[in-house]
Amino acid sequence: MTAGTMDDIIKLLPESVSSRIAAGEVVQRPSSVVKEMMENSIDAGATSIRVILTDAGRTSIQVIDNGCGMSESDAVTAFQRHATSKIHDAEDIYSLSTFGFRGEALPSIAAVSEVQLRTRREADEVGTLVEVRGDETPTCEPVSCPVGCHFTVKNLFYNLPARRKFLKSNQTELSNIMKEVERVALAHPELEVSVWHQGSEILSLQSSSVKQRIVGLFGPAMNKTLLPVSTETSAVSVSGFISSLDGVRKRGAEQFFFVNGRFMRHPYFHKAVLEPYENLVPAGEQPSYFLFLTVPADTIDVNIHPSKTEIKFEEEQLVWKILNAAVHEAIGRFEGTTSIDFDVEGMPDIPIAVENVENVQQPKVSYNPSFNPFKNVSEKNNGNAKGNWTKLFGDLAADKVRDGFVDYGKMPENELADNGNEQHERKFLRYGNGYIVCPSESGIIVIDQRRAHVRVLFERFISQFRQGAAASQGLLFPEMIQLSPSDAALLAEQMTELSAFGFDLSDMGHGAVAIQGVPSGLEGVDYGRMLQEILHTADDGGASANDRRVERMASTMASAAAVRMGDRLSDKEVAMLISDLEKCGMPARTAEGKVIFTLIDDKELSSRF
Repeated sequence: MTAGTMDDIIKLLPESVSSRIAAGEVVQRPSSVVKEMMENSIDAGATSIRVILTDAGRTSIQVIDNGCGMSESDAVTAFQRHATSKIHDAEDIYSLSTFGFRGEALPSIAAVSEVQLRTRREADEVGTLVEVRGDETPTCEPVSCPVGCHFTVKNLFYNLPARRKFLKSNQTELSNIMKEVERVALAHPELEVSVWHQGSEILSLQSSSVKQRIVGLFGPAMNKTLLPVSTETSAVSVSGFISSLDGVRKRGAEQFFFVNGRFMRHPYFHKAVLEPYENLVPAGEQPSYFLFLTVPADTIDVNIHPSKTEIKFEEEQLVWKILNAAVHEAIGRFEGTTSIDFDVEGMPDIPIAVENVENVQQPKVSYNPSFNPFKNVSEKNNGNAKGNWTKLFGDLAADKVRDGFVDYGKMPENELADNGNEQHERKFLRYGNGYIVCPSESGIIVIDQRRAHVRVLFERFISQFRQGAAASQGLLFPEMIQLSPSDAALLAEQMTELSAFGFDLSDMGHGAVAIQGVPSGLEGVDYGRMLQEILHTADDGGASANDRRVERMASTMASAAAVRMGDRLSDKEVAMLISDLEKCGMPARTAEGKVIFTLIDDKELSSRF
């Protein structure tokens, strides 16, 4: 091996630098510390874990357990990189039954914080105090303490100011911590778990069954929507709960996979759970699920990523099929649904009675969200509102309209004003299950009534919020809801915006919230469900995060309050909806980017004849 020269550019990193780089893979934020510490406590045989936080973990994180504890020598050695009691040779990696095994958690945490460990074994009369700060050598001395371990992590990322700067708000970090606590608590319902923040207890869980643990975390309402799942095979055992068809949500569905007591993310298995719900629930709705898989330890590989939440299965396709069948069976048994296979092979082809099909243009869809075909009318007629709406449908009577058109309506001239003091008659047809067809100077417009109403309400809520003019409608009887620990932290983060929209909420502690008032226009909505969906619209990244969050809140409120497809509107309501949509700043699309109307212009009409 030749000696290095002055021209060499590859150098060995100092231990202090390499340790901080390695720590970045394991310790990403305060929640990472809580996760690693709680998993170490479980590996130590703890039956009770207490987490105490100051400033959402920025200032201090304490994790106290009643596990087996450590000797003086082990307590010091545990802070050395790759020191572990979980494995002894390479083959052990493929038959793991513990959470930790890399020997990276403690040294990584110590590399970016100030750590203090108090620990004692039951056989020892005196415990051990170990203190480590960054790259400094650990100090050790005897101390009086109970059996188990008491870790204190202070000033996280004190020596990595760039990493500390990118931590989010206290409530966001607290929400992330509570998500990790939820995962550990669900995987081990036999554990007693408590969490304290700023001197107040925010979570207290006693040893319980899986179902009791789910209800304890996510509220009594969850109990009414849980369907049990249970399947035993030689390859995998599946147990747990899925939500009923009535328990699906657009946002905020609680979805958890566990394998051999370890939380995991698995998009492939996620599809196995969603597939049985297809065609049974509205598009965009997703079920909650709490599913526990048990497989032989040597058939999975957890050594893929430092977070240990990505797991490779030896028989992935087989597990997918078993999981899918188990969910199908649970829905069929408890919801009374059956599988229906449609015979598409026996259905005759229906020819298209159009010549030169390739030359027929499709109806125009505006991709400019600010495009407003209604305004073209007044511009071309110079304010002559009476002539704005072409009498395209003539004097057709309702009973003469072809199948599919429900009725013909018009707005009385004295009911609607346009362009100042001008009055005019507005004609339209209702078609199908919620479409409005009306003429304009540009051609024929087909409007999705629900999406149009969503857009109108969205702009109204946003305008009221920004002008500080949102009105609140008090409830005669306050509605009580129970939030999960992570959602309760999100509520505190978003309370200012919710109040500005017109919500009157009272935090009753331990996730209980009293809804005493809601924004005007939301009467009759499922307030608890809507509030949980709003909480999950939070976006905590970027300089414009608050603006995006407000818009997503308004979008969720509008979606909850808008008319549904198939709802019957009066002639006056239809005409007012068209008028309100006409006044919107961006009438072509909803806030989520969905098309609101289709315009068929004169050229398109001519091409069809």
